[in-house]
Amino acid sequence: MSGCHTMFVRARPSLNMLLKWKSFQEVDSLLRVSSCVLSVLRKGFRTSSSSVFAKVRGNIGKNEMSEKKLTRHFVDHRRVKLVAGSGGKGICSFHSEPRKEWGGPDGGNGGDGGSIIIKANKFVKSLAQVVSVYKGEDGQSGGSKNCYGRNGNTVYISVPLGTVVKDQGQTIVDLAEHGQEFVAVYGGAGGKGNRFFLSNENRAPMTATPGVTGEERVLQLELRTMAHAGLVGFPNAGKSSLLRAISNARPAVAAYPFTTLNPHVGIITYRDHEQVAVADIPGIIRGAHLNRGLGISFLRHIERCRFLLFVLDLSAPEPWTQLQHLRFELDQYEPGLSLRPQAIVANKMDLPEARAQLEILRSNVTQRVIPVSALTGQNTEELILHLRELYDGYLQEEEDSNIARW
Repeated sequence: MSGCHTMFVRARPSLNMLLKWKSFQEVDSLLRVSSCVLSVLRKGFRTSSSSVFAKVRGNIGKNEMSEKKLTRHFVDHRRVKLVAGSGGKGICSFHSEPRKEWGGPDGGNGGDGGSIIIKANKFVKSLAQVVSVYKGEDGQSGGSKNCYGRNGNTVYISVPLGTVVKDQGQTIVDLAEHGQEFVAVYGGAGGKGNRFFLSNENRAPMTATPGVTGEERVLQLELRTMAHAGLVGFPNAGKSSLLRAISNARPAVAAYPFTTLNPHVGIITYRDHEQVAVADIPGIIRGAHLNRGLGISFLRHIERCRFLLFVLDLSAPEPWTQLQHLRFELDQYEPGLSLRPQAIVANKMDLPEARAQLEILRSNVTQRVIPVSALTGQNTEELILHLRELYDGYLQEEEDSNIARW
């Protein structure tokens, strides 16, 4: 900017130079030329500066977060301490004014303490915003002239759908619907002023009570993914690639195990506008029920899935053993979990060694085997149609159970 300013100053003729010229026409022509030079220089500076700033603004855009950064923002369990607000104390006072010295007691009651409510919100996807300690607002004390204290404001904790609230390992409530609320701790009641104790026997009570202390408890919040189907498999079996091929989800994909570090949910929309949610559960290893690897922290997400899709890597030797180990881990975590409606997805059929093992796999299992290639999209239509069959069967079971209840 200083260089440009110097150029502007040098382009202007000095006063001594103007005095040396005798002809007014020469002076006038020189002034016109200098003004034209100044306008060109200013226009060029503005154009260059705007283009530079435009490039800078263009580079400021948000970059896509990596899987590790997303994991930092995704939290599926929290331990929170909740302390409700205490009630305000009552006041002992007496009304007094000219010509009415004995107006009687007029101490007001204290306000109630604020409660803490846990509320399910469909727009919240993680427990990352939940802090470890919540404190409710205390109620205000009462005042003279029968003035009541203000109640403390209620504190709301927004959690994702599918959050389970536990107290010492026991499930208290399952927040599965949008807007569902659970009052975790209640605020203390406000104290009573001496006006409350006025009676025919006691015309001048001197008693006022303090507010009740709010409730306090420690709760565990666990998030369980809300999905109809769950992709279950060992690391690097192609679950994330398969989810990208059949739904609108875009999880990270790489050629190394444990690429997926948190669950992803994809939505499959059919022609009749019915939607089926499919969850990509992070890779399970042997001993996951003993909390090895990602362990129990992600086995809990399978509990809500109504039907399972076992994704097997057919390029590995003896892929049917993968199915046996996966079922064992699920049953060790929750007995009967592997008995839910299911299908076997034989992935990586684009590889030559996978085609040879497909028939051997079918001879070793009794369930339906759907060969697919998540990389090329081969035979994904059959998988999508079979998912709809499993979903319709689930709806039929729900309808039958509701009829049986009535």
